[in-house]
Amino acid sequence: MADSRSNVTQVEIYGQTYTVRAESDTSYVRELARFVDGKMREVAERAATVDSAKIAILAALNISDDLYQRERRSQGDPSNAKARVERLIKKLDDALEAR
Repeated sequence: MADSRSNVTQVEIYGQTYTVRAESDTSYVRELARFVDGKMREVAERAATVDSAKIAILAALNISDDLYQRERRSQGDPSNAKARVERLIKKLDDALEAR
Protein backbone atom coordinates (compact mmCIF):
# COMPACT_ATOMS: atom_id res chain seq x y z
CA MET A 1 0.00 0.00 0.00
CA ALA A 2 1.46 3.38 -1.01
CA ASP A 3 2.02 6.06 1.61
CA SER A 4 -0.15 9.10 0.91
CA ARG A 5 2.74 11.37 1.99
CA SER A 6 5.05 9.99 -0.71
CA ASN A 7 5.92 12.01 -3.78
CA VAL A 8 6.60 10.32 -7.10
CA THR A 9 9.40 11.84 -9.16
CA GLN A 10 10.97 10.77 -12.42
CA VAL A 11 14.72 11.25 -12.57
CA GLU A 12 17.44 10.42 -15.05
CA ILE A 13 20.68 8.91 -13.85
CA TYR A 14 23.40 7.95 -16.30
CA GLY A 15 21.01 7.82 -19.22
CA GLN A 16 18.34 5.75 -17.48
CA THR A 17 14.98 7.07 -16.27
CA TYR A 18 13.82 6.01 -12.82
CA THR A 19 10.58 6.60 -10.97
CA VAL A 20 11.34 7.37 -7.35
CA ARG A 21 8.78 7.40 -4.54
CA ALA A 22 9.98 9.35 -1.51
CA GLU A 23 8.68 11.50 1.31
CA SER A 24 11.19 14.20 0.31
CA ASP A 25 10.07 16.92 -2.05
CA THR A 26 10.69 16.40 -5.75
CA SER A 27 13.36 19.10 -6.06
CA TYR A 28 15.45 17.36 -3.39
CA VAL A 29 15.08 13.98 -5.11
CA ARG A 30 16.13 15.55 -8.42
CA GLU A 31 19.14 17.16 -6.73
CA LEU A 32 20.19 13.78 -5.35
CA ALA A 33 19.75 12.20 -8.77
CA ARG A 34 21.95 14.91 -10.36
CA PHE A 35 24.59 14.25 -7.71
CA VAL A 36 24.57 10.49 -8.34
CA ASP A 37 24.59 11.06 -12.10
CA GLY A 38 27.61 13.34 -11.74
CA LYS A 39 29.49 10.81 -9.62
CA MET A 40 28.76 8.06 -12.12
CA ARG A 41 30.02 10.23 -14.98
CA GLU A 42 33.21 11.04 -13.03
CA VAL A 43 33.81 7.32 -12.48
CA ALA A 44 33.05 6.52 -16.14
CA GLU A 45 35.71 8.99 -17.29
CA ARG A 46 38.38 7.19 -15.25
CA ALA A 47 37.17 3.58 -15.33
CA ALA A 48 38.23 1.01 -17.86
CA THR A 49 34.69 -0.37 -18.08
CA VAL A 50 31.51 0.70 -19.83
CA ASP A 51 29.30 -1.62 -17.75
CA SER A 52 26.83 0.74 -16.07
CA ALA A 53 26.32 -1.64 -13.12
CA LYS A 54 30.04 -1.62 -12.37
CA ILE A 55 30.14 2.16 -12.76
CA ALA A 56 27.20 2.46 -10.33
CA ILE A 57 28.98 0.27 -7.77
CA LEU A 58 32.21 2.26 -8.07
CA ALA A 59 30.26 5.52 -7.73
CA ALA A 60 28.48 4.14 -4.65
CA LEU A 61 31.84 3.22 -3.15
CA ASN A 62 33.17 6.73 -3.84
CA ILE A 63 30.09 8.37 -2.31
CA SER A 64 30.30 6.04 0.70
CA ASP A 65 33.99 6.81 1.16
CA ASP A 66 33.30 10.56 1.06
CA LEU A 67 30.55 10.18 3.67
CA TYR A 68 32.60 7.87 5.88
CA GLN A 69 35.64 10.18 5.79
CA ARG A 70 33.47 13.22 6.57
CA GLU A 71 31.89 11.44 9.54
CA ARG A 72 35.30 10.42 10.86
CA ARG A 73 36.56 14.01 10.57
CA SER A 74 33.48 15.41 12.31
CA GLN A 75 33.81 12.96 15.19
CA GLY A 76 37.55 13.49 15.36
CA ASP A 77 40.08 11.49 17.24
CA PRO A 78 38.92 11.21 20.88
CA SER A 79 42.47 11.76 22.14
CA ASN A 80 42.64 15.03 20.17
CA ALA A 81 39.31 16.13 21.64
CA LYS A 82 40.53 15.38 25.15
CA ALA A 83 43.73 17.36 24.61
CA ARG A 84 41.73 20.27 23.21
CA VAL A 85 39.37 20.25 26.20
CA GLU A 86 42.34 20.21 28.57
CA ARG A 87 43.88 23.23 26.77
CA LEU A 88 40.58 25.11 26.95
CA ILE A 89 40.22 24.36 30.66
CA LYS A 90 43.75 25.64 31.25
CA LYS A 91 42.96 28.84 29.33
CA LEU A 92 39.79 29.32 31.40
CA ASP A 93 41.72 28.73 34.63
CA ASP A 94 44.39 31.22 33.55
CA ALA A 95 41.76 33.80 32.64
CA LEU A 96 39.96 33.35 35.95
CA GLU A 97 43.21 33.65 37.92
CA ALA A 98 44.07 36.87 36.08
CA ARG A 99 40.89 38.54 37.40
